[in-house]
Amino acid sequence: MGREDISRPRRKEDIPDRWQDYTAVGKRLKGTRFIAFKVPLKQALIRTLPPSEVFGPWELLDALKEDNYELGLIIDLTFTTRYYNLQDLPQSLLCVKIFTAGHEVPSDQTILSFKRTVHRFLRDNQDNDKLIGVHCTHGLNRTGYLICRYLIDVDGMAPAQAVQLFNSSRGYAIERQNYLDDLQHGPKRSNAGMEECEQEPQRGQAVQRPPVAASPRRVHCNYYRSHRRGGPSHRSHPYAPQPAHTPRPPLLARPPLLAHPPLAPPPALFHPYRWAPQPPAQWRAPHSGTNRSRYPPRPVPQWNSSFALLDRGGALPNLPRYCPNWTSVANGDGSAEGRSGPNLSNQVRTSQRPSANGYDGC
Repeated sequence: MGREDISRPRRKEDIPDRWQDYTAVGKRLKGTRFIAFKVPLKQALIRTLPPSEVFGPWELLDALKEDNYELGLIIDLTFTTRYYNLQDLPQSLLCVKIFTAGHEVPSDQTILSFKRTVHRFLRDNQDNDKLIGVHCTHGLNRTGYLICRYLIDVDGMAPAQAVQLFNSSRGYAIERQNYLDDLQHGPKRSNAGMEECEQEPQRGQAVQRPPVAASPRRVHCNYYRSHRRGGPSHRSHPYAPQPAHTPRPPLLARPPLLAHPPLAPPPALFHPYRWAPQPPAQWRAPHSGTNRSRYPPRPVPQWNSSFALLDRGGALPNLPRYCPNWTSVANGDGSAEGRSGPNLSNQVRTSQRPSANGYDGC
């Protein structure tokens, strides 16, 4: 009824306000081709509803088929496009979108667009009895005003009679007082240009009916609703009933329980400030003749008599003289062949060098 996309922000998966408070489809207005109903919702919006409150384009055809009605055209007066699109409409339906703001009397251009759409459909379908379905959000205020405006301006029906005819057919009375005042006391709108074609009706694109998948939210809602209506207000458990579980019989008998060994007496309580006698020491020194180490014993160093001579100031033992080229002779023969170092016989000793200043250094 209001501006769904202007009054307050809404999520795309929400259903309209008070949409569930109105019946889905009314009755055909006697002597006319009009029938009013609330907006059918697409599958993404009605999947959270219980089955008794689901109303979409396919449910609309089912409701009209029960009354032997055939729908030929849908005039959408909502001020949004989030409720359904052409992909949600069956191919047998034609649809015309006329954006109509809620809570205010429609403009003359909106009224003329509605008249042009209805006049063209009646001209093209004179040989059949197909209906014109008109809806806004609830199928009441905007829908009732434009249908009554057409009956008053085009068909020449009295305002009070037109309003009474619509209210009795829809099952609800028009609620907006500004709509009623304009219909009963306002001027008639001109019909000039009504024969002109303004926009082409668009055909639906849905080939087959989409499957209805029961969501967890819908299952729980159905359970809570049925439980609240059929029984007391309180619930014995907060969850939906689950199927009974039948336990399986055991495959093998349980083994007999073994007797537990006797428990040891509990230890005495420890007190940090009470003296208690210490138990006797259990450690004993190892036997002196037995080596219990994991490492082998160290060898005892052997004493040499030459060390004693050295300590008493005696002569050093006769050690071998160092030579760059060791020979098989113990001390060498002293010859030049037995040495590999440079020959020092021709070198000038330091004491025989001449002084740089002519003095001998004495």
